[in-house]
Amino acid sequence: MCITRRAILGAGAAFLAAPAIAQAEYPSRTIRLVVGYPPGGSTDLVARLLAERLAKRLGQTVVVENRAGASGALGAEYVAKSPPDGHTLLLGASAEMGILHATMRNLAVDVERELVGITWLTLQPFLVLVHPSVPAATLGELVTLAKARPGTLNYGSFGNGTSTHLVGELLRLNAGADITHIPYRGSGPLLIDLLAGQVQFTFDTIPSSLPHLREGRLRALALCHDRRLPSVAEVPTVAEAGFPYLVGATWAVLAAPARVPEPILAQLSTEARAILQEGLGEMLTGRGLEAVGATREDTASFLAAERRKWASIAQRAEVRIE
Repeated sequence: MCITRRAILGAGAAFLAAPAIAQAEYPSRTIRLVVGYPPGGSTDLVARLLAERLAKRLGQTVVVENRAGASGALGAEYVAKSPPDGHTLLLGASAEMGILHATMRNLAVDVERELVGITWLTLQPFLVLVHPSVPAATLGELVTLAKARPGTLNYGSFGNGTSTHLVGELLRLNAGADITHIPYRGSGPLLIDLLAGQVQFTFDTIPSSLPHLREGRLRALALCHDRRLPSVAEVPTVAEAGFPYLVGATWAVLAAPARVPEPILAQLSTEARAILQEGLGEMLTGRGLEAVGATREDTASFLAAERRKWASIAQRAEVRIE
């Protein structure tokens, strides 16, 4: 499940190959940028930073609207059923855009047919995080503890069927760790309980967890990435920790209802990629995210590959959500 630096650079190779500009009348009113999670997580952070800059470039207000629930599916459904005029967009993450089609029964939105990717914006590698009360200083020690105390260690996720859920299942299956999954409605509520010691460990992104790491309220055991990152340079990769299969991340994609006119999609793609190149990308990198800025074609290829990958993992872990 590794997403390499080479793949990121390849996806962004045509970073500013600008398509044709959209109709002059767009946008004609406020744009709503929907996030399928509560405030406080990295997906919400990317949305708010993008919205501020997109508003300046488009000359219209862009508001972030949090519609949390069903591991991001409620927000995705809302956008998919909205008028296809470019005034309601989705800041989608890996769960609703890449996983739930394979794990959730009776999913109310067909993301492959009803939503279209505009730009793959960011890659957000996970940290393995533990509460300070957990007597484990390394990922190996955490697995040993889980085996010694079967059924007593709980790990929290962003929700059933999300990438953090499936990464936890990979650890359980491959390491033989007897751990229990506790789903939450996004990173914000999860971190509240982790900080309180209600769950013992989790997988979360660097922007959400970094302030708590610096304050000593959480401890990072490993980075689920193929290389170390400057913002957490002291944290070893999962390969260095002896668990190379655990490489994983969530990501952010700007998406729209599938029937939005082509010129509008082209304009939004151009503007989003320009925003990343003109400073936002560097800012995000400094916060522990990888800025991508892929073309629409590369974004479509990336989404297709992610859906195949997560479906395979979900099948192996027998993850199905009613």
